[in-house]
Formats: sequence, C-alpha cells, structure tokens
Amino acid sequence: MEVLDMFGFDWGPFLAQVAIICIVYWVLSKYAFGPVMEMVEARRKRIAEGEANLKKIEEDMANAEAKVQAMLDEANADSERLISEARESAASVREQKTQEAINEAQQITEKAQAASKLEHEKVMAELKKDFGRLVVDATSKVSGKVLNDDDQKRINEEAASQASL
Repeated sequence: MEVLDMFGFDWGPFLAQVAIICIVYWVLSKYAFGPVMEMVEARRKRIAEGEANLKKIEEDMANAEAKVQAMLDEANADSERLISEARESAASVREQKTQEAINEAQQITEKAQAASKLEHEKVMAELKKDFGRLVVDATSKVSGKVLNDDDQKRINEEAASQASL
C-alpha cells in the first residue's frame, strides 16, 4: 500500500477508468466490431459462392470439349469405316463406284465436322455468356456497387478474353 501511495495511486479514478474502458469495449463490440465482422463473413461467403460457380463453369467447359471430341472421334470412325468398306469392295466394284463411296465418306466427315464445330461454338458462346454474367454478378456483389452498362460490357469482354485463353 505504501508503494501505491508513493506513486500517487488512487483506487477511485482507477476503478472509474476500468469501468469506462469496459463500457467502451462493450459498445464497440456490439455496434462496431460485430456488424463489421458480419459484413466480412457475408463477403467471404459470396466470394466462395463465386469460386464454386467458376469451378462449375470450368467443368461445363471441359464436358463440352469432351462432347465435341467424342463427336469428332465418332465422325472420324464413321468416315474410316466407310473408307475401309469402299476399299474392300473396290475389287468387285468398278472404279466409279469406289470414287462415289470415297466422296460420300468425305462429305459425311465434312458435315459431321461442320456440325460438331457449330455445336462447339454454340456451347462456348453459352458458356462465355454465363461466365460473363457470373463475373458481373460476382463483381457487383464483391464491390457492393451497381455496375452500369459500360462496366458490365467491359467486364464481360475481359472475362470472355480470359476464358478463351
């Protein structure tokens, strides 16, 4: 006690300061820290949702590419089959019939490749559109502001160029 008196320690002001600090801490934690932490957690969840959507889009793109490759493989297999059948029957069929079969196989291959290319472009266009929309949604949610048409267009173009890389 003598040491406290020697340094000028007084219990009254000390307890008052402790009470003020406790009150200030309670007010800050209830009205400042709590809402800020809730907002940070909400943004963290939105970012996680955006990443999950991005992964889903990447999976969809991989599936679309696998479909296109399967269609190309099937078309190539069909054309190879038709060509080999034409070669096997070449001994018994005149040269003109052989040429017709080869031409038909090439036309089927070209049509199948054209169809698969159109399907691939259609799927890629849909995925780019969805990807752009998700990027704009995620950007507006993360930034917390409503994007105007110019912002959305610019973000869509950047996202499409990144997705096509």
